[in-house]
Amino acid sequence: MNLLLLGASHHSAPIDLRERIDFSRRGISEALAELSQIRDIAEVVVLSTCNRSEIYCASEDQKNLKETMASFMSSFHDLPESELVPHLYSRKNAAAARHLFRVTAGLDSLVVGEPQILGQVKDAFAIASDDGYTGALLNRLFHWSFGVGKRVRSETGLGEGAVSVSYAAISLARKIFGNLKKLNVLLVGAGEMAELTATHLRAQQVKSIRVANRTPSQAAVLASKIDGEAVPWENVTTQLISCDIVVTATGSLNPIVKRSHVEAVMKTRRDRPLFIIDIGVPRDVEPTAGKLEQVFLYNIDDLQSIVQENLARRQSQVDRAELMVTEEVDRFMIWLRSRAVIPTLVALRNRFETIRQSELLRLKPKLMSLPESSRIRIEEITRLLIERLLVSPTEQLKAAKNKETIASYSDALNDLFRLLDEQSDDLEEIESTSTSRPEAPSSRDN
Repeated sequence: MNLLLLGASHHSAPIDLRERIDFSRRGISEALAELSQIRDIAEVVVLSTCNRSEIYCASEDQKNLKETMASFMSSFHDLPESELVPHLYSRKNAAAARHLFRVTAGLDSLVVGEPQILGQVKDAFAIASDDGYTGALLNRLFHWSFGVGKRVRSETGLGEGAVSVSYAAISLARKIFGNLKKLNVLLVGAGEMAELTATHLRAQQVKSIRVANRTPSQAAVLASKIDGEAVPWENVTTQLISCDIVVTATGSLNPIVKRSHVEAVMKTRRDRPLFIIDIGVPRDVEPTAGKLEQVFLYNIDDLQSIVQENLARRQSQVDRAELMVTEEVDRFMIWLRSRAVIPTLVALRNRFETIRQSELLRLKPKLMSLPESSRIRIEEITRLLIERLLVSPTEQLKAAKNKETIASYSDALNDLFRLLDEQSDDLEEIESTSTSRPEAPSSRDN
């Protein structure tokens, strides 16, 4: 069984394309159901966030599977392959594991170290797992990735300072306005991203924060948390008249603030500038609104300059985190390679056990004259002897670094010990007895 990843992110695709391939538009469950019908896909997880749309799958035969998955994405999102394929990337086995580990560690995020991504990966895995689309390989891969994310955050300073897309947005506002204390803010949206943004704004001691949301109760809850004021959703456009900063962070599929809305309110603002940060994906504000006089509109892609500054400040921590990811990928690949030799190791163990039982049965008449305690001790000694004899071949097979070496060792053992009749699909038996089993870090969420 092999791993394959296909996807697009802020590294490979512009925001307008990412909006069109957002799996949540049609539904992740629907995507999983269709992907599971592809013959060569045995297990599958779909990860869809503001900045990435990725498919992780396990398969025995990956020939042409990348092309098949690309065709699926094109069809599912009603997007010509010619527009989509140039922006897709693919990873296999170790490279796929490394990519996911970097994602959960926050190393592949728009703002490095942002904490939300680990929860988003967990949610994506839960959807696929709960619906029965994952198995032994993806279960282990994703649980291992959760451990990697936790390890990086606990052993480095990468997560310190609560750096996130919303924090980057506030940093941009400070660069433009300087002191934010005398400014009025309108926050459109009351979700996690909106709350995080509001927390950063309150820390800047802005004059006021007004919160608008389609669900009034959610706006009221957030407003109470940040000492702000909830305003009716239908009054969003009129609120633009008296606000200096507008931050939009909703899950709307269509623009909430249109150019015509902004154009109308600017006539009454008497040349006061309007600063809009649209961190929604899909975008909440029509892009052409930024072309109006005294309107400064920034979207999530415009935050890249701040991201680069964060990278420069945190580079030493990034390097440490990358080393941890490399260590964990190596350990995961040892486990992955070991799955190919498990049937041979199980068969070898069964053959040794069969010989042991046969000899004990042959000696039974003589052993019956011994005290029961002695017979129990003989049973323990012979079983321990088998375990000791299995240590070396188990370690050597699991340490093999390529398929050719594994195949060569397995063939030799099959020929020497005539194991073909002993082959078994019981993957758990050998792992429960191996003394060299690769383990996840102690903090891993299993």
